[in-house]
Amino acid sequence: MNLDRAVFAFAGMMIFISLALTFWVSPWFWLFTAFIGLNMFQAAFTGFCPAAMIFKRLGLPSGCAFK
Repeated sequence: MNLDRAVFAFAGMMIFISLALTFWVSPWFWLFTAFIGLNMFQAAFTGFCPAAMIFKRLGLPSGCAFK
């Protein structure tokens, strides 16, 4: 697994968790889903992604999107 796939898998997992929390805990967890979406949007243009920095420090090899 490379860095790009790890970031995409992590983002997808966090979206599913936030949607489950919205359904079972509180509707206000939709803000968490929106935050994840905004973070993905800005990462597409800036290349800055905190999750990518963490995965890179854990030793995952770089992919095409995050270097």
